[in-house]
Amino acid sequence: HHLTQTIFPAPLEEITAELKSTGRWEGELIHTRRDGTQVVVASRWALQLDERAKPVAVLETNNDITERKRAEEALHKAQGELAHVTRVATLGEMTASISHEVNQPLAAVITNANACLRWLARQSPDLDEARAAVERIIRDGSRASEVIGRIRALVKKSPPRQDWLSINDIILEVIALARSEMHMNRVSLQTQLADSLPLVLADRVQLQQVLLNLIVNGIEAMNRSSEGTRELGVSTEKDGLNRVLIAVRDSGVGLNPESLEHLFDPFYTTKPDGMGMGLAISRSIIEAHGGRLWATLNAPCGAVFQFTLPHDGERVS
Repeated sequence: HHLTQTIFPAPLEEITAELKSTGRWEGELIHTRRDGTQVVVASRWALQLDERAKPVAVLETNNDITERKRAEEALHKAQGELAHVTRVATLGEMTASISHEVNQPLAAVITNANACLRWLARQSPDLDEARAAVERIIRDGSRASEVIGRIRALVKKSPPRQDWLSINDIILEVIALARSEMHMNRVSLQTQLADSLPLVLADRVQLQQVLLNLIVNGIEAMNRSSEGTRELGVSTEKDGLNRVLIAVRDSGVGLNPESLEHLFDPFYTTKPDGMGMGLAISRSIIEAHGGRLWATLNAPCGAVFQFTLPHDGERVS
């Protein structure tokens, strides 16, 4: 191959130690050719022993997996692009409620600023009232900034980043973003978030995307139902198998057996103007985190979407 360099996945001493203790080693090596191109190989090493059980040679078999690795990287990139498109599409559906969520604190800033000017314009300025008005301006300005920050994080294209996160915090962040959407659609929200849940190792934006998708789907399902109360429930609990269980329940039109079977298929949608990618991408995100996402019927009506995430029992939120 005219190789100039080989990159090992671990120090050579560790590989040799494993080879001596178990008689075999396998891993991926990156070879650099003289022309600068790189080749990825799946390498297997087996220790050859003589009749006295003493090592005499190492049998090495290499399988070139460069094209497979390139295809995996291309697929990973395409999935990331698609996830970004559906994130932006979901936010696009919420334009009216998001603008309301930003306009509300901005209107309060103007109201408090005018009040502050009036307190200061008095013959003897009321500094306490003016100070209180300025504090309200700061609070409302921060609230508008938080909403814009959350939207920017969801719209921005950034590589996945895993951190130890509180799932309850992520749920509350998404609820804050979707609050106006619920209000405009006359949906009442019930939350049952378990205390002292273990942290999950996850990408914050990706989990926000999954939860936002499930909440918006629930709101839309209730919009298609003309009967009964519009209730959305979000709950968290430990499921006893080193996993955190998250459930989003709605009292909407529910699911028929046929749609249950195809619900997570790409491009399958029950909405007249839906892309049919939201749930497919949500499931792939949860599975990439080592969890599972599924749907069942809610009683007496509607649907329940549940997903699990593995947790670290040592770290508690």
